[in-house]
Amino acid sequence: MLILGLIGYPIGHSVSPAMHNAAMEHLGVEGIYLALEVRPQSLRDAVFGAKALGFKGLNVTIPFKEEVAKFFRLDGLASKIKAVNTLDLERMLGYNTDAIGFIKALEEKINPSDKVVLVVGAGGVGKAIAYALLEKGSKVIISNRTMTKGIQLAEKLSKYGDCHFHPYEKIGELEGELDIIVNATPLGMEGFERKIPVPEELLHDVLVFDTVYNPPETPLIRKAKEGGCKVVNGLDMLVYQGAESLRIWIGREPPIDVMREAARKALGL
Repeated sequence: MLILGLIGYPIGHSVSPAMHNAAMEHLGVEGIYLALEVRPQSLRDAVFGAKALGFKGLNVTIPFKEEVAKFFRLDGLASKIKAVNTLDLERMLGYNTDAIGFIKALEEKINPSDKVVLVVGAGGVGKAIAYALLEKGSKVIISNRTMTKGIQLAEKLSKYGDCHFHPYEKIGELEGELDIIVNATPLGMEGFERKIPVPEELLHDVLVFDTVYNPPETPLIRKAKEGGCKVVNGLDMLVYQGAESLRIWIGREPPIDVMREAARKALGL
């Protein structure tokens, strides 16, 4: 039996179990995907405990995407940015599928080449998104409440393209300069502060991508719609990154439509 799971803290907002269990049922795979809430001080014990219990793989969400990378050999993008959201526990390999999930969802709305993109958040998902955008030829501006972390990320990624840091308390200065705004923080997510991560004056004539998918309409998405912006919530990113994780674990083509429908149903859509 295939045993998979998701680790994070908190974890109650996740619809990944519904999505992955529906996919495995559709494919005729005998398996189960579980949501496992792990307190930060227990991360290492949880990961190696899951391996000992026979788990094939784990997804990783907030706040562990960077810390868990220390325990694994890293593949591809994960080795470049040291942020992981997919673990193969049999081979002790860590992957990052956030980047491909984000780009697939974004490109359904806009070609990011030559676009000026503000990425708010310098954690694991922000790293993956910024790198993916640079690969697509975007100009990336990173902003983060912890200035040191944001500066370090911008400096690290600048070797891959046009990337620099802008102070979080001054992002209102970017009004009129942006094509895309990406929220790569948990602000607005169930269990976190229900507020928007950017000043409202930026929410005009841009595409707004919120990586948060629960609730489907976050405060940021609602304000962006009021400002006449095109919007993308995090649901399609979730589906695409989850499909890539499943492809790693079972080596088969994931049923995207089945996964999307299961996620939507779990969100009450």
